Amino acid sequence: MASQLRRSRLVPRTIALATGIAAVVALTACSPGATPEGTSDSEYGFDAVEQDADAPITVWVDSSREPIAKAFQDANPDITVNVETYDGNSGGSDSFKTKIALFDQSGSGWPDVVFSTQQNDTSWASVSNNGGQPFAAVLNKGLLSEDFLNGFTTGALGPMTVDGNVYGVRNDLAPVVYWYNDALMKEFGYDIPETWEDYQALSDKVAAEHPGYILGSVGDSFQGPYIYYWGGEAPVFQVDGDTFSSNFSDPKSEKVTALLDHMIANKTLVNDSVFGAEFVQKYGDKVLGMPGPAWYSGALFQNKDSLNAPAGTIGASAPLYWEGGEKVTGNVGGGVWYGSSHSANLAAVAKFLEFVTSSDDAVKLASGLPAYDSAAKTWLSEQASSGYYVGDFAAAVSTAAASVWSGWSYPSFSAETAYASIVIPGISAGKTMADLVPALQKEYQNQATVQGYTVK
Repeated sequence: MASQLRRSRLVPRTIALATGIAAVVALTACSPGATPEGTSDSEYGFDAVEQDADAPITVWVDSSREPIAKAFQDANPDITVNVETYDGNSGGSDSFKTKIALFDQSGSGWPDVVFSTQQNDTSWASVSNNGGQPFAAVLNKGLLSEDFLNGFTTGALGPMTVDGNVYGVRNDLAPVVYWYNDALMKEFGYDIPETWEDYQALSDKVAAEHPGYILGSVGDSFQGPYIYYWGGEAPVFQVDGDTFSSNFSDPKSEKVTALLDHMIANKTLVNDSVFGAEFVQKYGDKVLGMPGPAWYSGALFQNKDSLNAPAGTIGASAPLYWEGGEKVTGNVGGGVWYGSSHSANLAAVAKFLEFVTSSDDAVKLASGLPAYDSAAKTWLSEQASSGYYVGDFAAAVSTAAASVWSGWSYPSFSAETAYASIVIPGISAGKTMADLVPALQKEYQNQATVQGYTVK
């Protein structure tokens, strides 16, 4: 519980997620057998408690989003905001779901707004728990205006939309691009890879000619699943209705596994977390390039506590793809804001959701590409004109945002927890990805079974 705040033009609107994602999510956002509930004929589209315009609102955020919550308080001194920090559900911790379940049991205590780093929370937050009202408020039946919701980048609200009802608003888009150190690449005479095959070939050159320099990491729970397997079109995390499937024997899955093993073996892929102090100490000046989400821009490269790369050294290029295949990419998060159907001050909740996604402050405090279209254009324009990045930064990010592979799904559990418990320690123990994927697939299937899916 961090604090209690008291009253006292650059690119057209084609910065879009692949429309296929929205189609997949429309079929798979709910837990198996569950039907979204909580809608009614009220002015909000759900049964609201008695409203009080003076009631304080409690907001749960991770530490990275705390500044925007405080900015809202500064801009709205007439609203009392209790800001509480938690892990943001990072790494698929399920802390959001667990905490809400306790309030559902007691029948009181729910927060008014929650930020989550995960996109699969709609699957449980939109349905009834223990026979009570779903936690997530329906947003498109009166709480938020149609004009406001239409302002989000095409497809951005897909993961939070079930049967035409919107249950959350996207904070940012997180398509994977290829980041590179332009100064080092030129010094060593290397070309920026365009395909996964180029990437592997470059790794062999780097290993032979400049050992110690790296081309990425698999030491965070999101990297293997979302950057490599998702970006490599591997069908290892898919839902069709109530059926879950994970196929690490598919040819593209095997290609991703082989790529990872090849680069782990030649030491150009490391098993260190990019957010750890040790990563900065060991590789701060040795990152030649890496595939990673758009939010690496602020979280890693411009972060004074992380890589803190000098202006004019870092560039972003179009996502890697398999030679002769579709030019698609993965996606790493893109946080979501949820309003509570239990809130006694829904007007303040609506004002908060609009502020944190679309205001000038949201752009100023954004570490990655905002999901709100006008904010995204402003952010891209500011990044491109800042002089920090080399190359056509805006084109690379917008290309990636329009190229996210639609074959990845959002069941009611995260791909990260199994990876963190099986793969990261397994690699540290000297095992290969090929050794580990049978256990990883089995754990995905086990989690799906526990959640009520039929496993194919």
